[in-house]
Amino acid sequence: MKSSKDKQIDMLHGSIWDKLLLFALPLALSSIIQQLFNSADVAVAGRFAGSLALAAVGANSSVINLLVNLFVGLSVGANVVIARYIGQGNMKKASDAVHTSILVAILSGFILMGIGLIFASPILEWMSTPEDILPLAVLYLKIYFCGMPFIMLYNFTSAILRSQGDTKRPLYALILSGIVNVLLNLFFVVELHMSVEGVAIATVVSNIISSMILLIYLIKKSGPLQVHIQKIHLHPYILKQMASIGVPAGLQGMVFSISNVMVQTTTNGLGSIAVAASSAALNYEYFAYFILSAFTQSAVTFVGQNYGAGNYERCRKITRTVLLLGMFCTQFVSILFILFKEPLISIFTTDPKVIEVAYIRLVTIVALEFLNAHTDILSGALRGLGHSSAPAIVCILGICGVRIGYILFIYPMVKTFQFLMYVYPISWIITAIALSITYFSIRKKVYKM
Repeated sequence: MKSSKDKQIDMLHGSIWDKLLLFALPLALSSIIQQLFNSADVAVAGRFAGSLALAAVGANSSVINLLVNLFVGLSVGANVVIARYIGQGNMKKASDAVHTSILVAILSGFILMGIGLIFASPILEWMSTPEDILPLAVLYLKIYFCGMPFIMLYNFTSAILRSQGDTKRPLYALILSGIVNVLLNLFFVVELHMSVEGVAIATVVSNIISSMILLIYLIKKSGPLQVHIQKIHLHPYILKQMASIGVPAGLQGMVFSISNVMVQTTTNGLGSIAVAASSAALNYEYFAYFILSAFTQSAVTFVGQNYGAGNYERCRKITRTVLLLGMFCTQFVSILFILFKEPLISIFTTDPKVIEVAYIRLVTIVALEFLNAHTDILSGALRGLGHSSAPAIVCILGICGVRIGYILFIYPMVKTFQFLMYVYPISWIITAIALSITYFSIRKKVYKM
């Protein structure tokens, strides 16, 4: 029963499109604000500490994604498992899943912190990070990973809340911590004249704030999502279900990141100007992608609950609706970014050479971001149905295979920044076709249609 104080989205009954928007838009804003942590780092570093600091911060994005994606995949598994139990009305098992998720978040955070502190320098050296930015890049990465336990805790607590339709509280937490992040960035870099270490410390503090807000809320909350500190432990049957969905999703994300690391490594070979330009433009790619990603998470949660309740026809309608909404909203935002590319890029750098190269990446990639809709949203719908391995395999072979092959065999023929950027839309088109075929094949078996 819903209280007026703690309203939840009824995913099992009534209209679909408006509830998807109510769920997806706060989630998109949350992801964008989370990315603003890094964007604030990039902007402050570029404007007040110079192009080398800008490049040092930007060179870390693909490394961070590579190392965290496996555990972020587990949070997707937690979302699906909890949503399914809520759909079935099994609140005892939903509570077990919540407490298992909290412990997995804490453990994975400390594992990642250790990996980041030990291997920061070797990884960045392996990526051919330019010598003039390598020390700054290593320093930023090590400090950033000190906050990894809190980043993981935020991701998992957000997944827990999403399973019951609450995407607003993670947004509120990020708004507050995002304001703190920007203020601390300016204080450390402008007032104290720190470089990348200042923006990294600001990000760590911000992640502590956002994760603690959500954890405290879950401790005080009543119902199946309430966290009791003394009940936090691993339930093996829950962990097995989370892993069956989350590990393929995480591995997919990791392999994506490996291909992106290869792209970043190739970009590094073009010099610090290309690295700085790529770093500036990448922020807007993330913003456009997060719109799409919000609808992907909507597909995971809405399909997961309805599949648990046996509403197969509603699952099909949800997938169709979220696909259309995701494509439209992503393309709308992408067009705005391209129309206003000049003032948007100038936020991060005033170097005319960097700006010129940044335009190339922004126009080439953001304009076609909507092609990701088929890949991401159909993958999300399949995970909501409990099928995580198939979309992972298709995406690994499609997106990652194409990108790696392109870099190894096609890019060497025309070694320019523009030609390198073509790898993204080419891989999206091929994978979208393959995943659409996979989705309809699995859907036919699951829904028996």
